[in-house]
Amino acid sequence: MIRAEKESLTKSFAVFFLSLSILAFLLGYLEYFKLKHETQEKIFNEMRVCSYDLKCTNYEFDFVPLESAKLYHLTESSTQLFALFSIPKNSQYAIKLSLSKANYEEILKEKQREVFYHFIYLMIVIILISWFFSLYALHPLRKALTLTEEFSKDILHDLNTPLSSLRLNINMLTIDEKDTKKLERINKSIDSIVSLGQNLKNHLAHHDYQVEIFDLHGLIEERMLVLEKLFGHIGFYLNNESFKLLTSKNAFIRVVDNLLNNACKYNIPNGVVKIEIDEKRKILLIKDSGYGIENPQKIFERFYQENKNSRGDGLGLHIVKKISDEMKIDIKVESVVDKGTIFTLDLSKIVYKKG
Repeated sequence: MIRAEKESLTKSFAVFFLSLSILAFLLGYLEYFKLKHETQEKIFNEMRVCSYDLKCTNYEFDFVPLESAKLYHLTESSTQLFALFSIPKNSQYAIKLSLSKANYEEILKEKQREVFYHFIYLMIVIILISWFFSLYALHPLRKALTLTEEFSKDILHDLNTPLSSLRLNINMLTIDEKDTKKLERINKSIDSIVSLGQNLKNHLAHHDYQVEIFDLHGLIEERMLVLEKLFGHIGFYLNNESFKLLTSKNAFIRVVDNLLNNACKYNIPNGVVKIEIDEKRKILLIKDSGYGIENPQKIFERFYQENKNSRGDGLGLHIVKKISDEMKIDIKVESVVDKGTIFTLDLSKIVYKKG
């Protein structure tokens, strides 16, 4: 079961369970007060029968001055539960039958236990019902995910053939030495497509990211060398600080490549990209002298594009944010229009710690 299915199952179960539990609690609450009322009626009826012959042993009796307002009415005080009944041919005194508060509370506790047991049985049934309905609600999602997965796998399979043919034909071309850089760029682009396809294939296979230890400075330097060939008009600067990371190298490269590519593509002519590694704070900063972003709070949204004429599809930074969240990387952005943008990656949660 993949993460989306687990999340859907958990949330569906929580909704069903909480809804039915609240209903069960209300029913238990009403049942208790119903039993309490029935218990009081039973006590009153027993007192009324007892008032005829006074042969009952459950209640204490006494003769008290007659109070017409309290006749034939069950009254609860701080010490007892009592009722007054009239005495034939006697207008001055009444019979008082009472039950001690302790005995009355013991009877109520018995009723509470009865309601509690009913509630427990009901909760067991609710858990089973919630689980059944959660699995039932999950079925359409699982079916849709399966269809999407099969379609994506078919596309990936069909994509391999033209890519292989393209790479083979490029290698067979006879080109001038001056066009070598163009050929390198084409090969790099093909490698990027293959890498994206492999990542998608791993994702569809529900593989977790393969964790490894690598040096941050070395990786950034390696990616810079690739970008310097593609963006010769951009100046790259990298400081000398570094630290080691323990995470998926391929996934981290996807994040860095995407950010660096954007820093280059949306930069001014002869602009600069500064990459700073802060060893003390365990952060990575990517700064550019580009056009800036008007709405930096929206850039991680799916399909968001500030420039509608851009050749991009608005997915790059959305993917970056998604991968960063999965890798436990906190990513923030600051930008000023016509001055540049700064991406800050907090890598403190994936730093390699010896021992």
